[in-house]
Amino acid sequence: MINRYSIFLLFIYLISCNTTNVESKELIKTNTIQQAMDTITFGAGCFWCVEAIFSDLNGVESVVSGYAGGTVKNPSYKEVCTGSTGHAEVCQVTYDPTIITYKELLEVFWQVHDPTTLNRQGGDVGTQYRSAIFYHTNEQKEIAEEFKKVLNNEQVYPNPIVTEITAFTNFYPAEDYHQDYFELNGENPYCSAVVKPKVEKFRKVFKDKLKN
Repeated sequence: MINRYSIFLLFIYLISCNTTNVESKELIKTNTIQQAMDTITFGAGCFWCVEAIFSDLNGVESVVSGYAGGTVKNPSYKEVCTGSTGHAEVCQVTYDPTIITYKELLEVFWQVHDPTTLNRQGGDVGTQYRSAIFYHTNEQKEIAEEFKKVLNNEQVYPNPIVTEITAFTNFYPAEDYHQDYFELNGENPYCSAVVKPKVEKFRKVFKDKLKN
């Protein structure tokens, strides 16, 4: 929500600059679009997989790979891989809730990884690969907890869901070479063996939610 100070600055800008009506309308339109976006941070194993999947969804504006939930500021990938910083590999997803809802994102989240294995996804083992939802609002928390409860009660998975649902406190973008990794390195052995099959399966299941 735009606070009063932001409105005041916008007002001063509009009356002090020689801005045409068209430019003013475009400025207001851009600001409105930015304010309409929501953010959620997911950990579901290797962030190369998570980024590739969520980037494909219609309504998702951006996906940034990074680290969250730890105690060390600005950790490196090498440090996070030791498991000593407490961070999880995550993707911060910015999306338009008028196009894709938070519940729809949760549906994708719980279907594209195994939320029942503690600190592990396939051959990737360690606390940095834990299943986690770092919520940004109380509403996100309540919806995620209810969703998890229903999945467990209905025994959708043979084992209980161990997904961590915790308040968002920090996020550090990963190194540049990790961003858009699958798109830029699709022939990498790990991408071919692990990421590609997950992405292909996801695209079949959620084909009605993909970007054109």
